[in-house]
Amino acid sequence: MRRPWIARAVGDRLAPRFRPALVRRLSVPGRATGRWRTTPVAVLEFDGSSYLVAAFGVTDWALDLRAAGHGLLTRAGGRGTFKITATEMPAADRPPILAAYQRSFGSAPGVAGAFRALPDPADHPTFRIVG
Repeated sequence: MRRPWIARAVGDRLAPRFRPALVRRLSVPGRATGRWRTTPVAVLEFDGSSYLVAAFGVTDWALDLRAAGHGLLTRAGGRGTFKITATEMPAADRPPILAAYQRSFGSAPGVAGAFRALPDPADHPTFRIVG
């Protein structure tokens, strides 16, 4: 599922300004080219761990992170870049994480609609940030 235009065009620019504590930039090497790709993401803090959730389904960044297993997270405004390792959660373990994600970020443009269109937890790659 492709993210809504409003989320890409407006949300990607405004969210870091209005909610800098929530928005990070994820950089991951591309699975085919190895060229680094960067996209804004929301990091979910849940039950003592940090997670990245592909709310819009199996997106390019999720496929790239799945293939590479590592990347870089940068805070809004470029204030600190951290190397991360990510482990994909099995679909059976995702429901409580996805519920917490919807509580935290469900008001973001298109997120609630994406979860209605893709209700199966297997449709939302979810990664626990290890380090």
